[in-house]
Amino acid sequence: SGLLSRMQTSAPTVRTLSSSESFSQNIPSSLWKLGRLNHVAIAVPDLEKAQSLYKDVLGAQVSETVALPEHGVYTVFVDLGNTKLELLHPLGEKSPIASFLQKNKTGGMHHICIEVDDIKAAMTELKEKNIRILSEEPKIGAHGKPVIFLHPKDCHGVLVELEQA
Repeated sequence: SGLLSRMQTSAPTVRTLSSSESFSQNIPSSLWKLGRLNHVAIAVPDLEKAQSLYKDVLGAQVSETVALPEHGVYTVFVDLGNTKLELLHPLGEKSPIASFLQKNKTGGMHHICIEVDDIKAAMTELKEKNIRILSEEPKIGAHGKPVIFLHPKDCHGVLVELEQA
């Protein structure tokens, strides 16, 4: 019984997931599914400067500015291929972005947006799990699809937007 055989028998076993095993084995099945990251939203104090950074300096495809009065924002999307950045600028005095920029003068990450396949089922189940939703009903978002926002205090400090895929 040499040193090598003792090392082989006393070494801890490392278990790896095979491709046939699922990462979600312990997650109960839902009536809805979380999908891909749609975008990361960034509040910006100067929309033209931000557009120029991504378009002229970094060479990204940048959309035209779109006003979303119901949400109190101007939006611009930066296409990154696998996802997007959403540049947000205040529209109107009651804009949630205006208050965000008062606290964060240079701007910063505002929220992440994740797609779901059934927003109504997601709302029902999340409410049952005591996750606060910041509106009673979905609103139409920047992509023309229903969206809801989840309270950041229930999501580890992150404002999460869910968008119907």
